[in-house]
Order: sequence, then structure tokens, then C-alpha cells
Amino acid sequence: MDDSDLVNRLLDAGVTMDEVLPESPSILMTLLLSYVVPIVIFIFIGRWLSKKMMSSMGGGPGGAMSFGKSNAKVYVKSSTGIKFSDVAGEDEAKDLLTEIVDYLHNPQKYTEIGASMPKGALLVGPPGTGKTLLAKAVAGEAEVPFFSISGSEFVEMFVGMGAAKVRDLFKQANEKAPCIVFIDEIDTIGKKRDGAGFTGGNDEREQTLNQLLTEMDGFDGSKGVVILAATNRPDSLDPALLRPGRFDRRIPVELPDLQGREDILKVHAKKIKIADTVRFDDIAKAAAGASGAELANIVNEAALRAVRDGRKFATQADFEESIEVVIAGYQKKNRVLSNKEKLIVSYHEIGHALVAAKQTESAPVHKITIIPRTSGALGYTMQVDDNEHYLMSKEELENKIATFTGGRAAEELIFHSVTTGASNDIEQATKIARAMISRYGMSDDFDMVAMESVSNQYLGGDSSLACSFETQTLLDKKVVELVKRQHEKALQILQDNISKLHELAKYLYEHETITGDEFMKILEAPEETPAAATEE
Repeated sequence: MDDSDLVNRLLDAGVTMDEVLPESPSILMTLLLSYVVPIVIFIFIGRWLSKKMMSSMGGGPGGAMSFGKSNAKVYVKSSTGIKFSDVAGEDEAKDLLTEIVDYLHNPQKYTEIGASMPKGALLVGPPGTGKTLLAKAVAGEAEVPFFSISGSEFVEMFVGMGAAKVRDLFKQANEKAPCIVFIDEIDTIGKKRDGAGFTGGNDEREQTLNQLLTEMDGFDGSKGVVILAATNRPDSLDPALLRPGRFDRRIPVELPDLQGREDILKVHAKKIKIADTVRFDDIAKAAAGASGAELANIVNEAALRAVRDGRKFATQADFEESIEVVIAGYQKKNRVLSNKEKLIVSYHEIGHALVAAKQTESAPVHKITIIPRTSGALGYTMQVDDNEHYLMSKEELENKIATFTGGRAAEELIFHSVTTGASNDIEQATKIARAMISRYGMSDDFDMVAMESVSNQYLGGDSSLACSFETQTLLDKKVVELVKRQHEKALQILQDNISKLHELAKYLYEHETITGDEFMKILEAPEETPAAATEE
């Protein structure tokens, strides 16, 4: 009904109006609320979810979603705070790296004669020997920017991302030249392309390796960009990576010798308070075969032991105990052996020590204990050489096997039975015997023919036989014969010194731990006829 005056007439008639009819909204506002606002909300939610996803996937610089940005840690100038004086025990490696430092300081000295520095140097050696520390020391001495990145950080979830990170890393390095680029664990991306570890031409690792090879060929070494890399698996690296013009200098970083261990201990001991009576030469002898990282741990364990005992400084005893902690673990105070077990372990350990002492060219006994350790050992005998040995004769290796069998021989001789306590001894004796025959050519039957090859020498060594089944059977037979001969020799030594075996076992049973000096004093004393040690 179209009546424009209706409202006025209703008001004049006294009609009360409860509600006013709303006006129709504008079309523009309707479109804004219906379409634009929801779109804005969805965009906001999408951006928020994207940030969360990047964060959870390692977003930020160098994460999985960082799209080709290298996440190398950059230490500008000498901010690493490490110099060659902080690195001990690796004098040969330091000498080779000093030349790189000199080149970064005085490049014209080399360019005048027409020489160019190697583009890359590969540090190879067992874990814990200080490869990364040496690389940082080079940067600290040269006072140039230091880029540090792990090989695993190049490998990403998207194909091509690793190659992009390599390009970005070298781009940054060229911008900050002169500088040092350090790639740790380069075997992660530098493995041989023999089909064993690659799935084809589009494999992410292969693309990353190809890009690394290209970048090393492309950058100008005269700018002062030096590439250092570290690995403990040099035999697994691609030959293209090791050719001249890439990593053309190979620097071995081996386990330290006696003097090196002493120097490393002194470097780390500067950080803690020690007694004036500490003899680092004795500690270095006892820690034979330890890496730089293990020696640093020994010093730290000595300091912790001093704190536990309420002392203000570490003593010689703290260092000696910390070596045992690294070798065999902490003392297991909650494990109490029965009297019979304690007696068996006493004879077992004295068996080792007595066989070792009665053989020529065997390392002197340093300590014997029957206190259980967290490594599972119920006791152990520690031998310490006075000097370093780089070569071992056939007789010395046979003596080692006899010493390992001495514990089981003592059990057989005294208790006419055997226990599981010799499991590790059997393993070590067999390992030496097999190496003598299959690798060292110490068998008349096989002469100088290698039956076994070893790979990954810096990671314990993976051995593989390279002979027929018949030859392998004969080899096993010769290993058994060799171990058996040394076992019989150990039995004879103990039988000839049965009174000393009883006397020493009784002393160890009562004291639980005896030193090498105490052991030799009893052994060299006039013969007695003591009764056999008994359970108490």
C-alpha cells in the first residue's frame, strides 16, 4: 500500500509504535563484510601458519624453509679466541697450517715467485684429535673471518637446496675475502659416487657435491679464500674432491704421542687449580692412546673429583682416578661381590699381572683392582709402557695374547672351572691373533699374503676377508692354534709361580687395589709357601 501520510495519521490517532523498521544496508557495505573481510582473515591465518611451519621445520637462517641460505656460523676477525698456542700435541699439523696463515698475511711473498697456495686443505684423523680446533686456530692466527658449517647442514628435504646453500656460502666467502671456510664432517656430502650411496642424477647429495666441486674450481684462490675441511673417513671421499686444485693438501691429525699427551694435559690444566706435586709425565704414560678430547675430559674429571672430596685443587690421585674413569667407568659402589666371586676375580686379575710380569718385553704392571666399574668390569689390570711403541714384534704380540689368557688360566688352575669373566679377554686375544695371521704376515702357512683388508681405520676399522672359503677355514684353524699355544704358555707360567699366585691373590683379596710397586715388591720377595687364599 502506497500511503505517504499513513504514519502521521497514526500518530494523530494516538497509536503507539514499538519498533522502527530498519533501513536497507548499502550494497557496498554488504560486499565488504561478505567477501573482503573473510579474505583478509584467511590471509592473516595463512601467514601465521606459514611462520609456525617455518619455525617447526628449522625456519630462520639456514633452516629447511630458508630456501638456499647458508647457515654457516661466521666468526669475524679473531673472535674465535683460539690461537696455535691453545692447540698442543699436533706440531706437524700446525707446521703445515702455519704456511696458510703466512699466505693470508703476506700473499705477495708467494705471488712474486709465481707460487699459489692450495685452495683446500683436508684435516684427517680419529674423532677428538682437534681437527675443528686447528681450523679455528688458523682463523685466530690469521685474524680473518671464519665460516664454519657442518656437512650435514647442506642436506635438505628439497632437492636442489643443498646446492643453493653451497652457492650462498661461497658468495659470502668471496664478499668477505680474505677468509677461511671450514666444512666439518665433509664425508656427509663428499662420498664416492659409485652408486652405493646415491639414487641417481637427481639425488640431493650428488647435486650438492657437484656444486661444491664447481665452486672450488670457480673461485679465485688469489683473493685469500682458503677452504679447510675435516673428516674421519677419508677413504670414503670422492676422488674428484681430492685431486689437485681442490683439496690438494692432506694434513693428518693423529692421536698424540707421549710428549703430545703431556703438552695437552698441561694446556687444559691451566684452567683448573692443581697441586704442585702433579706429575704430568706419569699421567701421560697412563693415558696411552687417548685423544685430545679424552685428555681434556680427564683433566675435567680430576677437577670434579677434587670438588666432590671438598678440596680446593686437584691432586695426582685425582688425575689417576680420572684416567680409570675414562677407561673403565666410575666405581660401582652399589655392586657388592660375594666372597667367592671376589676370590675368583682376585685370582683372575693376578693371573693377568703375573703372566705379564714373567714375560720379557711386556709393559710393566701399573695397578690391579677388583673394585667393580660402571663399564661392567669386575676388576682390571693396568699396564703402562715407559716409552712409546710404534712397531710391535711377533714376540710382543704373542706376549699380549698370553697376558689376556692369564686370567682364565688362573681360574682353571685354582678352581678347576671357568667363568664368564674372561669374555673381553677372549675377544681381545682373538683379535690380535687374527690380525697377526691375516694382516701382519706372521704365519708360516700364509707368509706375506694379505687375507684381510681394513677400512675406516679412524673409526675402529671395518675388516673384510679377501680369500676363499677353504682359506678362511684354514685361517680360523691357525688363529685357534695360536691362541691355544699362548694359553698353554700362560698356564705353565702360573704353575711355575703357584706360590706367588696364592700370595698375591690373597693380598689383592684383602686390599682390593694394589699398585704396580706393591705387586713387584711381593713378586720379587723371597719365596714363601703361603696357603691358598680362601673365602672369608
